[in-house]
Amino acid sequence: MKQGIRRILLFVFAVTLLAVPGMAQAKTVLKLGHLAPIDHPYHAGAMLLSGMVAKKSHGDMEIKVFPANQLGKQRELVEGAQLGTVDMVLTSDVLLSSFEETMGVLNMPFLFRDIEHVGKVLDGPVGQELSANLAKKGLVVLGYWENGFRHITNSKHPINTPADLKGLKVRTPSGYIFIESFKDFGASPTPMAFGELYSALQLGTVDGQENPVAHVVTQKFYEVQKYLSLTGHIHVSEPLVMSKVIYDSLSPEQQKILHESAAEIAVWSRAKVAEEASEKLEFLKTKMKVNTAQRKTFAAASEALYEHYEGKFGALIKEIKSAI
Repeated sequence: MKQGIRRILLFVFAVTLLAVPGMAQAKTVLKLGHLAPIDHPYHAGAMLLSGMVAKKSHGDMEIKVFPANQLGKQRELVEGAQLGTVDMVLTSDVLLSSFEETMGVLNMPFLFRDIEHVGKVLDGPVGQELSANLAKKGLVVLGYWENGFRHITNSKHPINTPADLKGLKVRTPSGYIFIESFKDFGASPTPMAFGELYSALQLGTVDGQENPVAHVVTQKFYEVQKYLSLTGHIHVSEPLVMSKVIYDSLSPEQQKILHESAAEIAVWSRAKVAEEASEKLEFLKTKMKVNTAQRKTFAAASEALYEHYEGKFGALIKEIKSAI
């Protein structure tokens, strides 16, 4: 009798194990890190992605989002992704150009006509080619999200032409295209980490910086900068990249869910950033002196850079410019 009861209890216990979610098959949990605060479109997009992936996977996949560099600094996260110790990171094509040189083509000044042109390029053959190059470096691009067209702020005077940048220390990212571009513009480019920028502007270590208007607002640069000059000199995308080590451990269905979801958010992010840029610009007009720069003079100052990179990027540049 006791043996019969024991068998029944063992059977019930085994069935219970199979019925309890997560005990028979563990949920796939992925961590996604980015640098922006929670009121930035990056975070909104990451949260949308998390919800979308959970729904499409019927709860079998979960993406935990960590804003404001909570998981570490951007370069550390990308290096970790290469090693397989970091799952996912939303980072700029500027930083990625230091891991895969061809990504630098996206930062050539005045390369993109508008946001629609950006989408056609990054969601097309050029984006696929760049993604293939990054995959060889251990990084899988799930989607090219939006960062934005960049503009110049400073504490000295309005910037109308490159001549107005002469003698100004302007913080730039460490991307080589940025440094060379601002040298051609006549400024003194000063690369530094994004997290150090506010205090550098406040202390006068640098005179100015360049970023999309969303960053000027969310990072409150308007508190320590007087002038905003609309140059739109360089466009930057924000690829969502994943560790190839982690990616290869997923099932084909899980990989498909991630790609499809990230691609949907990429389209959403371009529209969202463009919409918020207009709203934030109106806000900045109440905080700063805003002017529209003579973009043709900056484009003319960039011609030498195009000549310099003709051999390296010529074919890609031609393909990007011809995308319609």
